[in-house]
Amino acid sequence: MISVIIPTYKNKSLFLKNLQHNLQFLKDEEVIVVNDNPGTSLKKDLAEFKNIVLIENKKNYGFGKSINIGIRVAKNRLVMLLNSDVLLQDSKYGLAVDNLEKDRSLFAVGFAQKEKDGRVVGRNKFFWKNGLFFHQGKVSIEDGRNGWAEGGSCLLDRDKFLTLSGFDPLYAPFYWEDIDLSYRAWKSGYKVMFNPKIVVEHHHETTIGKYFPGKFIRTIAFRNQFLFIWKNITDPGLVINHFLFLPFNIVYYSFKKEWCFIAGLVAAVRRIGMIKRQSYKIDDKMIVNLFFHE
Repeated sequence: MISVIIPTYKNKSLFLKNLQHNLQFLKDEEVIVVNDNPGTSLKKDLAEFKNIVLIENKKNYGFGKSINIGIRVAKNRLVMLLNSDVLLQDSKYGLAVDNLEKDRSLFAVGFAQKEKDGRVVGRNKFFWKNGLFFHQGKVSIEDGRNGWAEGGSCLLDRDKFLTLSGFDPLYAPFYWEDIDLSYRAWKSGYKVMFNPKIVVEHHHETTIGKYFPGKFIRTIAFRNQFLFIWKNITDPGLVINHFLFLPFNIVYYSFKKEWCFIAGLVAAVRRIGMIKRQSYKIDDKMIVNLFFHE
């Protein structure tokens, strides 16, 4: 048995529709719904479902903290994260259970995701370029090493999640939380893998894009990219490279009139006091090199 954490924010009709669909594949699992919209209760809507634990946040905490809250009350060692805009196709997530049971060094297993246009998002990777840390999806649909397990659909080890202190609220309200968590797992000596036999339907950004303006979303993405680097990159060479390239990147993005980059940098500086740096077993260059030929 596993615990399934489903965070939801507004768009109640879509959440309830997808929940009804997904429950047919979750009959034997513990299902925990975390309602991150304090303005609308879901108690009446979920009253008929006996196997659902409902948590209603007193204020809007964002994706990461909502997941942390749900995992703290989960009863099982293995936890599946399932966004409210994700549709299960079957019960093949059980294959990820087998993966995690056989290899105790695994932190998480990512799933293949079918997009709205029919494309399948597969494995992903990290790379460093011109002083910045980047992540790239759709690398391959074969099984193997995965840069990060997407927070919207993956199976993970709850004990390791708690050891890593879960998702960092530094990135609230969204973006980079799952990348940060998986990267910290890699640096701690754990592994993240991809299983292409598990396919879910996930229309990325349908919730975020509906409730937040595009410029705000891009600014947050750039802000969190900077925060990720300042928090996690400890290799001296990469740190020096980052700051040497910073003037170039400011000029480059300004030339492209990508003002959200500048706004994101300013917003990141304002949050710099929230960063909590840690020491890890694995060096940054070793992790980046793992994905060099992916």
